[in-house]
Amino acid sequence: MNSKSIQTVLIVDDQDQNLQVVGTLLSAMGYAVVPANSGDQAFERMATRLPDLILLDVVMPGKDGLQVCREILANPEWREIPVIFLSAADDKDLVVQALETGGVDYVTKPFNKAELLSRVRTHLALKEARDRLHELAEDKDELLGILTHDLNNHLAGMRISAGLLSERYEELGDRSATLIANILRSTDRMLAFVREFLANQSAEHLQVSPSAFSLADEIHAAVGRNRDAATAKDIRLVADLAATPVVLADTHGLSQVLDNLIGNAVKFSPPSSTVTVTLSDPAFTYASFVVTDEGPGFTPDDREKLFRRYGRLSARPTGGEPSTGLGLSIVKRLIDAMEGRIELEEKNGTGASFRVRLPLAPLESD
Repeated sequence: MNSKSIQTVLIVDDQDQNLQVVGTLLSAMGYAVVPANSGDQAFERMATRLPDLILLDVVMPGKDGLQVCREILANPEWREIPVIFLSAADDKDLVVQALETGGVDYVTKPFNKAELLSRVRTHLALKEARDRLHELAEDKDELLGILTHDLNNHLAGMRISAGLLSERYEELGDRSATLIANILRSTDRMLAFVREFLANQSAEHLQVSPSAFSLADEIHAAVGRNRDAATAKDIRLVADLAATPVVLADTHGLSQVLDNLIGNAVKFSPPSSTVTVTLSDPAFTYASFVVTDEGPGFTPDDREKLFRRYGRLSARPTGGEPSTGLGLSIVKRLIDAMEGRIELEEKNGTGASFRVRLPLAPLESD
């Protein structure tokens, strides 16, 4: 169920026949095709939907392909999109000029269909590899920042406490309990990070096994698992289960989703507040539940990096619990793998509400 997303190719050509021929060829191979008959129309298309690759005619009225390519590369949001030039002109100087302008390849018309498809596949694969490497580099930098800051601080605290215990155990007496508590607290924080890091890696390569089961039963079980943590902070944890839909999802994955969302709500809520999990009647082909808390909510900056791995948000746990910045990233990956959807709903005042939609199990035929 964790299908690969369809890649999009923008075709820019002032000749409708060329748009139709190339578009039909690429559509038949499973690509999403976006046509444009001028540079300006191409910019309009790209403003609403970023393509993975651009096939660009060189000779066009108004802005020619070279000028369009320059403007694409000048836009920071577009400059990583590969551009393959298409042209009937087999002029070597023009080919060199097109490549120097920023094109990654040049195909002459009339083109061989197999050759064009091969070039498209190659440059899409190269872009996908570059994007993945860029993502890995960002993850590495963020992870190293966490390791050097968080783990260093906790390890330093543990080392100092352990050193004092070993050197002056007999003199400390009751004070040793405080030092031991410091060691345990720091250890718990490091273990929480390691567990969530491993869960994130597992979610990256998750192969879901969908089955039909009661969503209400899973929510009830998750509320029970998080009851002690809520009680310890004097937080009222409520399950409002007004419906009993049967969903098609992965039971282990959904358990992780529920534990992360409910656990986060408890973690960031103040004492004497309420966390509610609401399950309403299903609509169309989806069932949905909402996890609502009375915590600090999210700033505009938080919303930008809400589901990013290692994305630290402005809110801090209200009971000194560990926070790694991995939980919501894991949730998003799991829900996507189950062909569901998660969104942060607008909420007046403080607090946050996450709505999760999951596909309903098909009705059994007689």
